[in-house]
Amino acid sequence: MPPFTQPDAFTTRPTLEGTFGMAASTHWLASQSAQAVLERGGNAFDAAVAGAFVLHVVEPHLNGPGGDLVAIVAPSGEEPRVLMGQGPAPAGASAAAYRELGLGLVPGSGFLAAAVPGSVDAWMLLLKDRGTWELADVWEYAIGYARDGHPVAPAVVKTIGAVAGLFRTEWTSSADQWLVDGAAPVAGSIVRNEAWAHTLERLLAVGGAAATREDRIDAARGAWAGALVAQQVEEFVAGPVLDSSGARHSGVIAASDFAAFRAAWERPVSGTFRGRTVLKAGAWSQGPAFLQALAILDGFADDELDPSTAGGVHRIVEAQKLAFADRDAYYGDGVDVPIDHLLSEEYAAERRALIGSVASSQLRPGSVPGYGDRSLGEHPVVGATDAASASEATVAAAASGEPTLGVRGEARGDTCHIDVVDRWGNMIAATPSGGWLQSSPYIPSVGFALGTRLQMTRLEPGLPTTLTPGRRPRTTLTPTVLVQDGRPYAAFGSPGGDQQEQWQLPFLIRHVLGGYSLQAAIDAPSFHTTSLVSSFWPRDWEPAGLVVEDRLADDVIEELRRLGHRIDVVGGWTLGRLSAVSWSGGIVRAAANPRGMQGYAVGR
Repeated sequence: MPPFTQPDAFTTRPTLEGTFGMAASTHWLASQSAQAVLERGGNAFDAAVAGAFVLHVVEPHLNGPGGDLVAIVAPSGEEPRVLMGQGPAPAGASAAAYRELGLGLVPGSGFLAAAVPGSVDAWMLLLKDRGTWELADVWEYAIGYARDGHPVAPAVVKTIGAVAGLFRTEWTSSADQWLVDGAAPVAGSIVRNEAWAHTLERLLAVGGAAATREDRIDAARGAWAGALVAQQVEEFVAGPVLDSSGARHSGVIAASDFAAFRAAWERPVSGTFRGRTVLKAGAWSQGPAFLQALAILDGFADDELDPSTAGGVHRIVEAQKLAFADRDAYYGDGVDVPIDHLLSEEYAAERRALIGSVASSQLRPGSVPGYGDRSLGEHPVVGATDAASASEATVAAAASGEPTLGVRGEARGDTCHIDVVDRWGNMIAATPSGGWLQSSPYIPSVGFALGTRLQMTRLEPGLPTTLTPGRRPRTTLTPTVLVQDGRPYAAFGSPGGDQQEQWQLPFLIRHVLGGYSLQAAIDAPSFHTTSLVSSFWPRDWEPAGLVVEDRLADDVIEELRRLGHRIDVVGGWTLGRLSAVSWSGGIVRAAANPRGMQGYAVGR
């Protein structure tokens, strides 16, 4: 097999190696907070919780307490599990009710798009079941940064600046929290979120008298879902606010929706690639699409999959198009998903045969016996009137809630990621998101904004993702754990909405087939297709669209154009937000994305 191109010599920084523990995330303060917990005797799960709550504070444009999370938790010597922190649609959120409001799409911002917040309860469940520390100790870092302040990152400032007009004229509670003299704060200046620090302290006080660590955590979970937080949210969303539809709507989320939800443990879905097992969340996420693409690609030779060659990019992208078409046709919560068939070798071979020498510009879901016609049609995007009206309401469009980079690399919003591994081999990959400062108005009584995950649902009846009370929206959050020789070996993931799987796939191929180190695989030039139906408002797509970093060789880019891909070339350090950790033979490793100059790995 010829060696893959772009060897380790071209990395921006080394893959960290040690024997004690490692943490990697999308912000250095979260990584270092997690590592501080490891240094003080905590395990990987204590550390992840501490780092995650810091992410709420220091990356408020990327995630928040009002959002959600998906994690894959791999305790040493035990079967990995999915930590499910994706809240469902509220009882008052239905496709019929939203259509009666004149909507064709769930708005991308504002109160109507809010699912039940799931991240805070999920992190507390992880700490209770797998951690060893007290809640007060893991929250110490986040409370400190929220109450006493932290230097605000340039990306946060950029996001605040983009929606400052909306804040000043419409979302005035957000203006009070995030603007300084009517404008975005200066990068590097100290910002605080004292209301959120106070909320965390009140949650701790509720459980202060409980007898055990677990009881104290459960008391805080109950207070979160009760009068202390949930009731405050219900009262705040009663007032209508401008959203991305161009109209003003009140929320439907209620305290009873908080009370009805609890984070939970689930079994991961698994696939194989070159003899390794790959673990993902179920088909209420987009995780199995990654497994489907790998199953298709597993039928090609190693040298046919080099992501630095035109042929490799072409095959990877075409496999992803097929997998994402199946995602849109079959995946959802509370519906019968033929996952065994979709992940079977026979079906993968059938789909592999569809990859030709020319880029596909069609949406081609496969046919599964007994599941009827799942064709997406030539024009799958509905709700054009919503998008048109939003374009007229520029302040609403500025806060459309897109939790990813723009399809051409322009910054809009994003998501977070954190990975931790400890000296005992415990490992976690977690992708928290939602509740961005730009997603809906800041709730001053509790210190956070709600998320917009319901924009991933549809308002047409009878679809796998039709907006239905009590059902989870099909999330794009999708961390990964890789198992080798029966033991979890690596944990990784990336922000990026529909691009999360797409940026992880060449990383995995380079690492597994090309022998790249974790850091080299992260640093290598990336790409993604836009020839899929976006999961986010206004649900657009670009047939045969392909976005590539300009560090991909010129002749490779030209060959991809010849193959029919409609190429958008973006900056060389634009696409991808990966971080990763691994454990092998007692050696721990970590790496983080240099793009955006926020992600860092730390450890020893």
